[in-house]
Amino acid sequence: MSAPYRIILADDDTQFRPLLKRFLANGPGLEVAGDAADGAETLALLSDLRLAPQMAVLDISMPNMGGIETISRVKAAFPGLKVLIVSVHRESEYVREARSAGADGYILKENVSTELFPAIEKIRSGGVYFSMHLDAAGRR
Repeated sequence: MSAPYRIILADDDTQFRPLLKRFLANGPGLEVAGDAADGAETLALLSDLRLAPQMAVLDISMPNMGGIETISRVKAAFPGLKVLIVSVHRESEYVREARSAGADGYILKENVSTELFPAIEKIRSGGVYFSMHLDAAGRR
């Protein structure tokens, strides 16, 4: 049996984050290594080398340090770490900014139940995943 694929997640929504954490924990071969309420906490989690995550699942709109800045800092400090955005924002400017910052994927919160595991698997295997439910300009 192979080691689990370790994920950290960051979302300031105190109702959504625990649901997402449970959903991820039930994913095949996945393990939630930690969770945070904002980008600053995410970077602190990543500095704990014992957690050794392979992916960060981030929201875009978070206090203290938003998702775009967090992506940039994560990719600068941990270039091999994959980043998947899970957001309510479908508008192309958010998607373009996330891509430019280095996101490997972007899905909408409303589609987590159908797209989260396919997105993780695609990104994990070296691809990118940008939801078909995003504004068309954001998927380009």
